[in-house]
Amino acid sequence: MEGICPKCGLPKNICVCVEIAKESQKIKIRMDRRRFGKIVTTVSGIGKDIDIHDLAMHLKKKLACGGTIKGNEIELQGSHKDKAKKVLLEQGYKDEQIDA
Repeated sequence: MEGICPKCGLPKNICVCVEIAKESQKIKIRMDRRRFGKIVTTVSGIGKDIDIHDLAMHLKKKLACGGTIKGNEIELQGSHKDKAKKVLLEQGYKDEQIDA
């Protein structure tokens, strides 16, 4: 037997909480130059209802780079602004939600 979602009360196999959380976000992707000229791509604006650890692991795997999570931001090593947007679109985020 599947569990029941604590937020909406529906069975987890038909729960829509994650989809609703994705629609209410405004994600920003930007690039920063750090010490010694290293470039870091930062993905911010991810809501609390989304599992940021799973999203970070998926981005790092798809982009073949290292990275970390600092607060509610995902930091990816290297210049991946356009590629990260493409991966987020594949994950179900809409183009108007992503500011790249």
